[in-house]
Amino acid sequence: MSDRQTTALQQLWPVYGLRVGDAVSSDPAVPFDAAVPFDAAGLFGRRAPLVVEIGSGMGDTTVEMAAADPDRDYLAVEVHTPGIANLLDLVHRRELRNVRVAEGDAVELLRAMPADSLDAVHVFFPDPWPKSRHHKRRLIQPTHVALLRSRLAVGGTLHCATDWAEYAEAMRVTLDADPGLVNLHDGYAPRPAHRPVTRFERRALRAGRPIADLIYRRR
Repeated sequence: MSDRQTTALQQLWPVYGLRVGDAVSSDPAVPFDAAVPFDAAGLFGRRAPLVVEIGSGMGDTTVEMAAADPDRDYLAVEVHTPGIANLLDLVHRRELRNVRVAEGDAVELLRAMPADSLDAVHVFFPDPWPKSRHHKRRLIQPTHVALLRSRLAVGGTLHCATDWAEYAEAMRVTLDADPGLVNLHDGYAPRPAHRPVTRFERRALRAGRPIADLIYRRR
């Protein structure tokens, strides 16, 4: 990490950070429904619609969307330490009060959250795990989608984006098969103006990889 990122992690993590282990039981014998309840109001200091972004990367998208959407709270979940540190620094520089950063497994965190509690879930450019033997590691698969959907409030949205064509089609098939979700578009969505273009996305476009957005609403 750069010196700037190291300083941000040291100074800002106590203010904006949450470890997934702090939100779920550390005892593997305790079922998730008996885990420590997730307290969004306590984390943000207010009650507001909550957006969870899974895999926030370097944090550019999180910061831009949260800055343009102050009436909702954004919880970014990431495992990459430099990305977490960079996001903390961006949040501090932009003086954003509606962003918090969770470190750890997003699926574990979602299991600790109450059902029907999220206004939106964003999954932007998740690891495509392109090799067939690794497809079981993909985030967008039926069991995980059922969990994501159960945490959305009725009318809440699940927005996915990928630059990997095969994964995009697999996502669409999986999401279409969930009976509790409805596609807001006929197949892939037009690129939404509210999702910022990141450096990663620009590199994908320069490499000739088209971007696919999928936006679903919970019934």
